[in-house]
Amino acid sequence: MPGTYSQILLHIVFSTKARFPWITPDIAERLYPYIGGIVRAENGTLYDIGGVEDHVHLYLRWRPDAAVSDLMRTVKSRSSKWVHDTFPALRDFAWQSGYSVFSVSKSQEGAVKRYIAGQAEHHGKEDFKSELLRLLRAHAIEIDESYVFE
Repeated sequence: MPGTYSQILLHIVFSTKARFPWITPDIAERLYPYIGGIVRAENGTLYDIGGVEDHVHLYLRWRPDAAVSDLMRTVKSRSSKWVHDTFPALRDFAWQSGYSVFSVSKSQEGAVKRYIAGQAEHHGKEDFKSELLRLLRAHAIEIDESYVFE
């Protein structure tokens, strides 16, 4: 059988360093499309992006010949540089060192997109730390909470 066929759908969550609220609506309006461009440049497809002031959720299709860790290193480094270059007053902006990634079944795509679209409303009821711990547990990821947050 020639060729490689895949459907690698991922929900990725990462925070600003120390969960500092850097991502205002004005910044998000420009940052999110920029991150989408990075994902496309790396031969992925960004289906959805959203978040609030201190973290971002990505829903994307990734390729089978590259590591998610390489994508995330590129997304974070290029977007940080862009923030520094575009908004000189945000020279201290930084992303956390890690991220969380969850596989998504195509059948759950609608639920993931709704979840990402509802971030502002959702975070009126739950903070990022609680949200991330809930997601990690829902995906049966074993964690040591002392290492989850910087």
